[in-house]
Amino acid sequence: MRSADVVTLPPVQPSHASLRQFILKVHSRCNLDCDYCYVYHSADTSWQAKPRVMEPAVVERVARRIAEHAVAHRLPDVRVVLHGGEPLLLGAGRLGELLGVLEQGLTKAAVPVRFSLQTNGVLLTPDNLDVLRRYQVGVSVSLDGTRVAHDRHRVFPQGRGSHGRVLEGLARLGAPESRHLYAGLLCTIDLANDPVETYEALLASHPPRVDLLLPHGTWETPPPGVAERRRRIPDVPPVTAHPRTVHQEGTPYADWLRRVFDRWYDAPVRETGIRLFEELMAGVLGGTMRTESVGLAPATLAVVETDGSIEQSDSLKVAYEGAPETGLDVFRHSFDDVLDEPMVRQRQSGTGGLGATCGRCPLVTVCGGGLFAHRYAAGSGFRNPSVYCADLAALILHIRDRVRADLAGTTRELPELGVRAT
Repeated sequence: MRSADVVTLPPVQPSHASLRQFILKVHSRCNLDCDYCYVYHSADTSWQAKPRVMEPAVVERVARRIAEHAVAHRLPDVRVVLHGGEPLLLGAGRLGELLGVLEQGLTKAAVPVRFSLQTNGVLLTPDNLDVLRRYQVGVSVSLDGTRVAHDRHRVFPQGRGSHGRVLEGLARLGAPESRHLYAGLLCTIDLANDPVETYEALLASHPPRVDLLLPHGTWETPPPGVAERRRRIPDVPPVTAHPRTVHQEGTPYADWLRRVFDRWYDAPVRETGIRLFEELMAGVLGGTMRTESVGLAPATLAVVETDGSIEQSDSLKVAYEGAPETGLDVFRHSFDDVLDEPMVRQRQSGTGGLGATCGRCPLVTVCGGGLFAHRYAAGSGFRNPSVYCADLAALILHIRDRVRADLAGTTRELPELGVRAT
């Protein structure tokens, strides 16, 4: 089913935001078979028709398109993320060639670039790490906590767990000569795992930062543990402001995250950063939020597949077949053309891109409607609250209450949460 068959988006005013992050799908296959993977086990199956690797001609064109976009918008720098599949399946030789082409093309245009890479960690070999050090590539690794928790989902195609191999890779990444490349860990939440035990297992790998990821789901295919939410889209906000009332509903993901937050927040010293918590704290304090999963910051990323096709965020693959597609490619189109895509404009228009329920919610400036992909329902598209609406509200209020308690007796007061245009 194509996007045209699913929903017609209402018009959204054009945005002038530029793209800053370019995710390159340099290898379309993976050496693991994780059961929750949104690339291989979701509604969109387009990976099957993609070339396995991004060829040099595509890489050269990508570098040229990024450079022209950066120059036209006078960007101070850009971020290029190597992604997959598993990007390290390229091997050290091909990985070095690809990074060399990108660096040369962007340096020629005087565009500063920060390279990063997302990997499952299995192929963090000495040869690959040599290349990553040469080009100063930041590395984020997927790890789901304890061996039992990790190996429940993150397995090789034959079913064998990958935890041991990942820890070997992390040990190499954490060695003195490579430690500066270590960006952090990505952990997908599983309600079956003890939250504090999971957090402390992640800490054992000494990550500079942790991303706790909500499993992808929509109102059509809810995430694990909340199957009862299927197509039960709320038409009233989860919170009312005066007096504040929280509508009662089970919030298992908020319950899980609150336990991690309290363990992290109450630690006597800072053990690591947790992006979700730091972003929500910034939001309740009235600060700037910079992630696409919460808050109202405009979307600034584009994805380039191995064949040069330009897509929107690949998390949209969980919605329906073809959801991330734009019909654009780096050979015939510029990245400015991406900014004219209806769903990109929606994702860059703040509260104007949200549905009526979110627009009435006093938490909207902090929650932002949640991750765009998690709002999907057939018929109404993405103008719905997140399938995690109740969980996000409960977590935000918990964090707000903890921060407010710490500010009691000081001159600092929290800003009032309320609906405002942006």
